[in-house]
Amino acid sequence: MKLLHIDSSALGQHSVSRGLTADIVAQVRRDHPAASIRYRDLAAQPLPHWTPVADANDAAALLGNEVMDEFLAADVIVLGAPMYNFGIPSTLKAWIDRIAVAGKTFRYTANGPEGLAGGKRVIVASSRGGFYGEGTGAAAMDFQENYLRAVLGFLGITNVEFVRAEGVAVSAEHKSQALAAARDAIGTLLPKAA
Repeated sequence: MKLLHIDSSALGQHSVSRGLTADIVAQVRRDHPAASIRYRDLAAQPLPHWTPVADANDAAALLGNEVMDEFLAADVIVLGAPMYNFGIPSTLKAWIDRIAVAGKTFRYTANGPEGLAGGKRVIVASSRGGFYGEGTGAAAMDFQENYLRAVLGFLGITNVEFVRAEGVAVSAEHKSQALAAARDAIGTLLPKAA
């Protein structure tokens, strides 16, 4: 198994999503000791926002190729995605702009777009200060999980799971309960290696 671990939170050691991605990756290491794990911290080393590049040897083009190669090589992607102002961090959007490339991860056909990156599994560690899940009054403001499902689906990835800690800014009690529920969910994610 080749796993790509992506963190995007700017909160460092105070980040809920970073804690959850670390827990997910630790579970993978326990259950799949032979797994190869690659890590990219989009807050510590942000990608420049996408712009057209004329020279294939330009530093931005080479970095884009590196990011694409990491993504294409991965069987499983563990993606830390906190909700920032109802959406995802701009650093995560910059990463998505590097992997959503026509001819590489999707193509346009006479029947519409076709994803080329199927067969991957994505586990998203989602953290939210408030409550935005289905059935809440703020569900219409969820441009985080809905966006990630849409863009990953556009790339052909349908095996997307969310480990969610919601309401972490409401109170210490809500945060504790949300983290406990998220950590319980992590134990059921990946089957153990045979």
